[in-house]
Amino acid sequence: MLNAIPRLETERLILRGPAEQDIEPTIAFLMDPTRSEGFGTEPNRSRAWRWFAMNLGHWALRGYGYFIIEDKASSLPCGLVGIWAPEGWPEPELGYVVFDGFEGRGIAYEAAIRAREWAYTDLGLDSLGSHIVPGNARSIALAERMGARYERTYTNPYMGEDMIYRHPSPAELGLAAAGAKEGRG
Repeated sequence: MLNAIPRLETERLILRGPAEQDIEPTIAFLMDPTRSEGFGTEPNRSRAWRWFAMNLGHWALRGYGYFIIEDKASSLPCGLVGIWAPEGWPEPELGYVVFDGFEGRGIAYEAAIRAREWAYTDLGLDSLGSHIVPGNARSIALAERMGARYERTYTNPYMGEDMIYRHPSPAELGLAAAGAKEGRG
């Protein structure tokens, strides 16, 4: 049963559930092999649309997924952030991307900090990693800025070689969890 996707806010951003008006910018991102490298490029519109729908299914099955990042000032969708753990994933992952034209504004950082806080305090997760393809210097820099540290490299069943950057725990961040659930596994 699909529970309501929460709406989270920061000073400049709204993190909300995907809606019909988000399909086109999300498809544009997913079909751009340069921009979506490390996230999962889709080869055509049909596959990209299916990813969009799959994200809604992920919310229904897991109770979490990717939020749309909306810029409060413009009301435009500017990226994706959230917790992702499809079948075969070693643990829930904190993932983040920004759409073309929104880089360099601190949007991914602001959104990822808020999503991580939500995962720890509302979902009760006690551990999160970000899975990053080797060579994605911007994603590595963002993870490190958030306090995450390289843990290991593994073979991701969907993406190939991936590095896990471990985020600080809720206790290390001074956050109280709402009934801790084991994050790894």
